[in-house]
Amino acid sequence: MVDFVQLQHIMKEQLDQDRSISTIEAQGPTLEEAVVQAATLLNLPIRRIEYEVIERGSSGFMGTGKKDWKISAYQRYVQGNKTAQDDFFDSGLDTDVPVMEDKDGYVFVQLRYDGAYIKVSAPVGHGKRATPAQARVALVERGIKDFDQNIVNEVVKNPGGEYVRVGDFEHNPSNDAKMTVEIVDQEMKALLFVTPPEPGGCDIPMETYQAFLKNNKVYFGIDLDYLRDFADKPLYKEKVVIAEGLAPVNGRDAYLQYNFETNHKVRIKEGANGRVDFKDLKIIQNVVEAQPLAKKIPPEQGILGRTVTGNPLLARDGRDITLPLGKNVHVGDDKVTIIADMNGQVVETNGKINVEPIYTVDGDVDLKTGNIIFLGTVVITGNVVDGFSVKAAGNIEVNGTVEKADLDAEGNIIVHQGITGRGKEIIRAGKSLMARFIENTMIEAGDSVIASDGIINSRVDAGKRIICQGKRATIVGGRLRACEEINAKVLGSPTAGTETICEVGVDPKTKELLTQLAEKKAALEKQFEDIKLNIQTLINIKQQRKPLPEDKEAYLQELDEKRVETITDIKKNTEAIEKAQDLLNNLKARGRVSASSKVYPGVRVIIKDAKEDVRTEYRAVTFVLEDGLIQVTKYEEPDEETMRGFDGNLSY
Repeated sequence: MVDFVQLQHIMKEQLDQDRSISTIEAQGPTLEEAVVQAATLLNLPIRRIEYEVIERGSSGFMGTGKKDWKISAYQRYVQGNKTAQDDFFDSGLDTDVPVMEDKDGYVFVQLRYDGAYIKVSAPVGHGKRATPAQARVALVERGIKDFDQNIVNEVVKNPGGEYVRVGDFEHNPSNDAKMTVEIVDQEMKALLFVTPPEPGGCDIPMETYQAFLKNNKVYFGIDLDYLRDFADKPLYKEKVVIAEGLAPVNGRDAYLQYNFETNHKVRIKEGANGRVDFKDLKIIQNVVEAQPLAKKIPPEQGILGRTVTGNPLLARDGRDITLPLGKNVHVGDDKVTIIADMNGQVVETNGKINVEPIYTVDGDVDLKTGNIIFLGTVVITGNVVDGFSVKAAGNIEVNGTVEKADLDAEGNIIVHQGITGRGKEIIRAGKSLMARFIENTMIEAGDSVIASDGIINSRVDAGKRIICQGKRATIVGGRLRACEEINAKVLGSPTAGTETICEVGVDPKTKELLTQLAEKKAALEKQFEDIKLNIQTLINIKQQRKPLPEDKEAYLQELDEKRVETITDIKKNTEAIEKAQDLLNNLKARGRVSASSKVYPGVRVIIKDAKEDVRTEYRAVTFVLEDGLIQVTKYEEPDEETMRGFDGNLSY
């Protein structure tokens, strides 16, 4: 019988021989890809393999003659099974000291065709060492009585983590442990099933498991630590996941990292006096020249997946995006950062980032300034006095009042005090308008109109809603139209003579367009009839006198051309009317008119095509359309979104 040192030497030689056999062939369009495939098949990091080129690849010429690289690869082993490069990559990782759990030493027994083997694990932490008595018990439990106690004692004394032969046993090959492997889930899992050995049968060592899995085409995703533990303590008659594939991971698309708010929320705060403090809105996002506005985070490459059989699973690389460059911005030297060209305010319009400069008027808009036309935002610290106009491609903000003046902004209009007109002035906001009060003025807003103190004798059109909420929030007189909602504290007046019209469920712009088109249609039809009459008159004269004077003949020709042109205009007008009518018919807005306090007689409510004249006083009600009729229901608060603050349509 050999001694313990000889046994170790023999086992080491056997392991080295087994390892030298672990050689695979791999190929790929490039050498790097062939090496990656080899590392995947060996289930090793690239730094832990050696390879030899079997056949050099070629990219070919004009699409012909292309060849893959072919290599033979195997695991590289050095003393301690760790290279200096491994030490470099492993250093600095997992610097946190792990919590050590106490674990007793353990004796493992394996019966192989050439004898009985034991392996002893060292204790961990404050765990107890295994004893020779434990080893004897473990051997006896497996039916082994003929073993060398000296070798057993030496193995227990110097636990090395490897199996050492300690005795003989009568081998019955028909009673060996048996195993099967099943590849499932589209080759993403391998399930191992092992039956226990019967008396005289052998256990299955770690190396045999590895060879069996490889022979059954399980190359990837094997947890070697788990397999080693499983070989020591098999879980019999139960399918266990012995290998798992790696699912592909699609690369993340490129995206913009903004340095400004793209969906700025406006917070409307009502003070104790019932007024809204517009000074605290903070809706202007100022930027300075050379300030980074946004940065493109590049797309990521997809991570290749693998099945347990080593087949690659392709992943999609992330998609790139084009930098959304608008006005007054440029791309930085890094080719991914958008930078402001000037001082101003940053806005995102139609998917592009722009910097709009702000023009500030210190004081009133009056004779000193003249009318203002500016391609940006205008801030007025004073008032806009009678007879002047302000037009801006951005926003208009007035700290004082707007008197009998015209304002036109593609963005928002904010008037910190009020608007007083003569009924002829028009204030247009491409987005929303907010003011303390509105009186005798024509208002058009693409989104919302908000007035804290009231709207009096005005014509107000809003693309979404008209909100009048505050202590004196009353809508009296005039005509108000909104697509979604009109909501005030009080509608109408207790004194007769002032008609208040509230219309919802329609798009004011489309309805106004339809009215204009109808007027134009009537004018065109009248014009067409006049042309026909004049043409017929000249034709009658021509039939009576035969040839017409030269000027009359030219006029007849001109009228005929005008007739053809008018027919074309009537056709276009009819198509436009049909289109506008379809838009109104297909409008899905629910439409409601609400008053949190009172609705006085004299108010007319119009929802889509239904009309209702209020003849009695109501308290806290909402008018809605049901089955083609206007119904009076319990008061409904404005939408939660409205009460919280309007969405990005109000952002600067």
